[in-house]
Amino acid sequence: MDAFFAPASPLTGEARAPADKSISHRAALLGAMAADPVRVENYLDAADTASTLAAVEALGTLVERDGSDLVLRGTGIRDAREPAGTVDVGNAGTLLRLLPGWLAAQSGRSFTLDGDESIRRRPVGRIMAPLTAMGAELRARGDGYTPLTVRGAQLRAIDWQIEVASAQVKSCVLFAGLAADGTTSVTEPTVSRDHTERMLRAAGVAVSRAATTVTVVSADDVALGDVRVPGDVSSAAFLVAAGVLVPRSRLLIRDVGVNWTRTGFLRIVRRMRGIVFGELEEPREEIAAHEPVSDLDVAHGALEGTTVRADEVPAAIDELPLVALLGCFAEGETVVEGAQELRIKETDRISAVVDGLRGLGGDIEATADGFVVRGSGGLRGGTLDSRGDHRLAMLGAVAGLASREGVRVIGMESAAVSYPTFARDLAALC
Repeated sequence: MDAFFAPASPLTGEARAPADKSISHRAALLGAMAADPVRVENYLDAADTASTLAAVEALGTLVERDGSDLVLRGTGIRDAREPAGTVDVGNAGTLLRLLPGWLAAQSGRSFTLDGDESIRRRPVGRIMAPLTAMGAELRARGDGYTPLTVRGAQLRAIDWQIEVASAQVKSCVLFAGLAADGTTSVTEPTVSRDHTERMLRAAGVAVSRAATTVTVVSADDVALGDVRVPGDVSSAAFLVAAGVLVPRSRLLIRDVGVNWTRTGFLRIVRRMRGIVFGELEEPREEIAAHEPVSDLDVAHGALEGTTVRADEVPAAIDELPLVALLGCFAEGETVVEGAQELRIKETDRISAVVDGLRGLGGDIEATADGFVVRGSGGLRGGTLDSRGDHRLAMLGAVAGLASREGVRVIGMESAAVSYPTFARDLAALC
């Protein structure tokens, strides 16, 4: 489905970002591992998180739905059911990389994971290596792509080092560590998002951090209790970008999760002289397994270019395409370094962002691990192909509002992966 986004007059009003996708995935998976019922309020109703619910149901979890609220009656850490067929992960990369950590602990049972065409291009070698070292058997297509088969075993604890910071790889190993014999640790070069650690701690699991090393102790069970999922800061980022780019705009985005490991984009926007007020350092409360929340007050600002360093990337990985968009409107040069992880998302996001923005009139070029944008006073407009990537579709929509001629987005329906009501919410602010 194509959609056209015309240049906008000032954006005004209030909005609520959809529920956090990362936290929703983890709440469903840990709810499936719990021995007692887990209630999840404000679970994200989107394609990716629906795949997670379908997966845990296939593994024996009972899921009761009441609107955006759920009750999960799980199987426990070690008693997932072996399904008759393949577990379909759809387009959900988080599910593909986290779920095998739990399945590796199902001694003597086999599970095969597969998904859509996009998932079949996303490598799983980085989770296969640690799970194999822990004693599980894993087989994948070619050099490490789905279908992925996991045969569970009695796992042994490991100390694992990740070359590129990844919350998904870290979480996979921590989930496996719940059932391993001993204490498992994961060390990253920099700290990635820590939703899994927070939720495990809330579930009574012994989790600790020392610098960039996270340690988990084997557990008999998890007792997660109730979880309320906050608004997704990665989805809110597209509303923030629209408010910053469209002249004379003023927006209030309610109840956004502002976990410091996820707010890198907001810090970058402030550095670029974009106007974003919010209680990022001292949020007003914690509502979701120790996740902080705040309102964001956003206004248009005259932007300046900046450099995003490699150590900033993990806290802004999903929003870096928006940094490229802001750079097109900023004074001077905007550079993103150390973001090679973008090449193995739903698409090669470095290539897709560079091609997409260049086609709209942007002065941007790719590097091996990022991109360089030279501010050109804005974008002309034109057509942007989302390539089936939800974040590129939303990027195109925001670009259209801020452009001189508007943008036609090819494949706008892909936004439903994380933000099904995005186009409607954007229109309401116009």
